[in-house]
Amino acid sequence: MTKANAPGTPAGSPAEGSPFGVAVSADGRWAFVSVGAALSVLRLSPGHRADLVQWINLPEFTAGIALTPNGRYVLLASDAGAIVVSVPAAERGSQQAVLGELSPPGSSSAENAIEVAVSRDSQYAFVSLEYSNQVAVFSLAAAVSDGFGGTDGYIGTIPTQAYPVGLAVSPDGRWLYATSEVEAQQTNVGTLEVISVAAAESDPAHAVVATVPAGCNPVRVITSASGGVVWVTARASDALLAFSADRLRTDPAHALLADVRVGEAPVGLAFARQGSLIIVADSNRFGAAKSASLAVVDVPDALADRAALVGYLPAGQFPRDTAASPGGGTVLVANYQSGQIETVNMAALP
Repeated sequence: MTKANAPGTPAGSPAEGSPFGVAVSADGRWAFVSVGAALSVLRLSPGHRADLVQWINLPEFTAGIALTPNGRYVLLASDAGAIVVSVPAAERGSQQAVLGELSPPGSSSAENAIEVAVSRDSQYAFVSLEYSNQVAVFSLAAAVSDGFGGTDGYIGTIPTQAYPVGLAVSPDGRWLYATSEVEAQQTNVGTLEVISVAAAESDPAHAVVATVPAGCNPVRVITSASGGVVWVTARASDALLAFSADRLRTDPAHALLADVRVGEAPVGLAFARQGSLIIVADSNRFGAAKSASLAVVDVPDALADRAALVGYLPAGQFPRDTAASPGGGTVLVANYQSGQIETVNMAALP
């Protein structure tokens, strides 16, 4: 495992040097990182640290990041919407890589867009608006076709519980999963919401099909390659939770499959080693522990109700988001407070 000094603050750049979101291309050759009001483009090589090759200035400060499945665009949550960047242009380092923004009519930075996800056909984008308790829905295809004029492909918003953050689309493209940190009228206990993608694209106000308790302050969500299991980090529970995707819709009271205690205040998570492991970023965001860490969780053991925590890897300060190369041979971690992109070579672990 290596720690690469993350992109610092280049001369003249408005970026603050605090990496937030990270995404890896489908071919495993490139990574994209949101760093303040800039996008850093990294070249990846198995067994080596990620190397900064390009730096793209952005019009606003950004948070979560996602690549479209077709590989054409990278989307970055920004204020109340998302910035859309051309992947080929970003890889070339073109300062004209920014194509436009997706923003709801009358939006403001007070809504605090935090994470972004894209439909499997790359036609629609979903953005969690943390402080307005909604997920905004956009026709990305329409916005690109229109040159980001008018309402920028805005369709509407999906109502959620309080403080929606994490988003993930199921492998079959039918479901969008969203975490909300706090359930309405309750304290600390949050939810996992199951949203019909088809409904979200046409009638977002009525797209939620199930809302299930998901520990205290759930903040990120991913799905297994098959889509059968949904994994959530519950930050205030210090836990990684696993849910049956089918039971979330049909039998929510019995949807919970596993509850694995990890480190302090887990946030980001990513599959590694062909999905047999999950790397969890124990952020230690509120300083309750001596340091942050990366928890390594054995997936089969967790689902079989066996001891699943393999151990811990060191991390920088406030590891926030994670992403893995195809197959999970390399995991990248955005260490927000220490200004690092950490590269974990899974082949080097015992």
